[in-house]
Amino acid sequence: MASPSPVLGILGGSGLYQIDGLTDVAWRRVTSPFGEPSDELCFGKLGDLSVVFLPRHGRGHRIPPSELNHQANIDALKRSGVTDLISLSAVGSLREDLPPGSFVLVDQFIDRTFSRPRSFFTAGCVAHVSMAHPVCGRLGDALLEAAKEINLPLRRGGTYLVMEGPQFSTLAESRLYRSWGCDVIGMTNMPEAKLSREAEICYATVAMVTDFDCWHPDHDAVTVDQVVAVLQKNAGLARALVRAVAPHIAAHQGPCRQGCQTSLDSALITAPEARDPLLLHTLDAIAGRVLRR
Repeated sequence: MASPSPVLGILGGSGLYQIDGLTDVAWRRVTSPFGEPSDELCFGKLGDLSVVFLPRHGRGHRIPPSELNHQANIDALKRSGVTDLISLSAVGSLREDLPPGSFVLVDQFIDRTFSRPRSFFTAGCVAHVSMAHPVCGRLGDALLEAAKEINLPLRRGGTYLVMEGPQFSTLAESRLYRSWGCDVIGMTNMPEAKLSREAEICYATVAMVTDFDCWHPDHDAVTVDQVVAVLQKNAGLARALVRAVAPHIAAHQGPCRQGCQTSLDSALITAPEARDPLLLHTLDAIAGRVLRR
């Protein structure tokens, strides 16, 4: 089966409510059987590359982390043709050598969320996808090259601890996560990364450090004012990175070498005759490729 032309999806985190340089811009509502996405989706072009942008918290930052409808967001992006998804996310640092203003190309996650639906596949159609390598190495390569072109120091590799929020960490929690070897901490990238894998979308996270978490002696209490000041600078750099990476995404031909776009091939375990027809209907965009076989 021929690989589709690449379509770049951008999930913009705190401070990122638009993407500069888009042409043919149109904001459109995309309906999902999983509920309402965070906002309308912004469709446009960066050069010859089709781009779909979704502000994760909604324009004006209306939705807190624990109330994000990750299922609807990923489903809507999939329905919009997205093949490659870059998550731009504000985080706190758990390392002295990752000060505010740092950019990290995360490659691992520890999921400490507890109140969010984690899968599209529920009773009636069960699937188990691999999350050993939760981000796409090909997208990581493209982001690293783009960062070099705009002289943006982008550190490759790091573990993102995803907490429930919306409160910041206690000091004991912050120290615990540091003892686990985590590099950054945030509230949004799980189950986002898991759902992207289930949707067979290549996914990568660029984590933008806004503060030291409260473990740091100079940052014993994180404040919104501190975060916003760094966010404004980071947001401009993130938009430049998106513009720079677009030609690299557009140039890719063929399937993902990591297998992100075929992750459901060996994941479905429910026998075809035992699958719930109503659930299968909601999975038409997410899993239609394998369910129709």
